[in-house]
Amino acid sequence: MSISTPDIIDLLAGVKPGSVLDRVRAQRPQTREQSQKSYLALFQPSASGDASLEERHVVASFVAGLHRYSDAFEFYAAPLEDQTDEGRLLETLKAEIGAAQAVGPYGHHPGGPLTAEDKPGSTYRVSDAGREALGPRLAAALEHAHLLVFHPRDANPRALQALFDAGWTTTGVVTLSQLISFVAFQVRVIAGLAVLASATKRAVA
Repeated sequence: MSISTPDIIDLLAGVKPGSVLDRVRAQRPQTREQSQKSYLALFQPSASGDASLEERHVVASFVAGLHRYSDAFEFYAAPLEDQTDEGRLLETLKAEIGAAQAVGPYGHHPGGPLTAEDKPGSTYRVSDAGREALGPRLAAALEHAHLLVFHPRDANPRALQALFDAGWTTTGVVTLSQLISFVAFQVRVIAGLAVLASATKRAVA
């Protein structure tokens, strides 16, 4: 774990040293450490490889926005504010998040008893203006992120091929999928900690 980088889940959840939530998290030290290591590997890598840092932050911001978690969105979007496009990238991102909101999960199971749980839902596509501003790689990445967040049952080789067609490599696709899963995991943990903090306050009162 990096000494100079604060634990990101603690930071976003407002976990104070010595607090009830701090003690709760301390009960799972390995989980806490591995989560932070995952963050560092994804957002402070020694080499960005086939997914640039900007692309990583755009996709992470989008996923946080899909989960309606403003603090995480602002955290991941902060590095994008230094772009020289006068905020066009962030404005485009916010517009796409608004257009992509859904409830989910949607999708269809293979034929069998689980088909009773099938639920149709609209498929998100980046707008023409968004595609022009983001470029084909990021446009494909956002569509893939929406698929994994709201249509996980519908993930298939055709969806992966759309990423390859947009210029993503196999390594880049793996990084992208890990990043989407990690941010979704972060948001769920933070939401759980918020519920626990609220319950603790009510119990004390």
